[in-house]
Amino acid sequence: MNILVLGAGGFIGSHMVKNLKSEDHWVRGVDLKYPEFNETHADEFIIYDLADQSKIEELLLINGEPFDEIYQFAADMGGAGFIFTGDNDANIMYNSASINLNVLKTLVNINEKLKVNKTKIFYSSSACIYPEENQLDPNNPNCEESSAYPANPDSEYGWEKLFSERIYFAFHKNFDIDIRVARYHNIFGPEGTWDGGREKAPAAICRKVAQATEENDFEIEVWGDGEQTRSFLFIDECIEATRKLMKSDFLGPINIGSEEMVTINQLVETAAKVSGKNIKRKHIDGPLGVRGRNSNNDLVREKLNWDYSMSLEEGIDKTYSWIESQIFEKSNNI
Repeated sequence: MNILVLGAGGFIGSHMVKNLKSEDHWVRGVDLKYPEFNETHADEFIIYDLADQSKIEELLLINGEPFDEIYQFAADMGGAGFIFTGDNDANIMYNSASINLNVLKTLVNINEKLKVNKTKIFYSSSACIYPEENQLDPNNPNCEESSAYPANPDSEYGWEKLFSERIYFAFHKNFDIDIRVARYHNIFGPEGTWDGGREKAPAAICRKVAQATEENDFEIEVWGDGEQTRSFLFIDECIEATRKLMKSDFLGPINIGSEEMVTINQLVETAAKVSGKNIKRKHIDGPLGVRGRNSNNDLVREKLNWDYSMSLEEGIDKTYSWIESQIFEKSNNI
């Protein structure tokens, strides 16, 4: 197949490109930047801001024909330090919504012009769409797909993701666009952002643990009391589930995540264990997000016969080793 990956320079997008190439598909990647930590595996990679509509049509065509599949990962995003400060809300909402509107409207125009409708498009939504009041109890959050409404996400990032879900389903209803929508729950692994302010919790914790030394008494900073809960899914399993969704007849939305819920303190303990260090925690103020969040995999088991299999410790072990090597490489290049 000819496949287009939007956001191909990002963490999930670059891993998807690698997977698609392993299946011998022809892949075009599009992003504002190349992958940060390796060479792209795409057959063709185009640097472009998808919030700008002017050249979207030529990006969505290959040899004058629409792509067989499109994976839409492009978004203005980051971890809690980026999403929950409130400083980036306008850009998050405008840029990400513009990308989805541009892509869908252009695809409709192409289909009408060429009298075809062959493209299946995947949209990566987020667990951030779930209502804040469903996630106040850290021990019993409710993130079942049907609980999304009445809507009340805890961030503008979550509101934009929910709005964009509705855009995709509206274009499916009115223009017969073949869509698939998944709600990702905290995807992590090697080759993801690990410093700079946009990194997510597993990468941030692995970095802090890797940088902890006897000099700083093996102490790391943790935002809040560390009792907020989350589940984390390793990147390879995310890619596997996404591909299964695309090959299925189920449109979504569907959770793709792990049900191994841990506190942030337990996440620190896991990173400390794989590092072999006796880590101490210093709790400080910081953006926290909801109090509890965990994937509910009932629907994905039913519809796709898929479930996560890798433990958090296995995933953190792989991620920690990679981040540790990045820190070592960076220090040697200074």
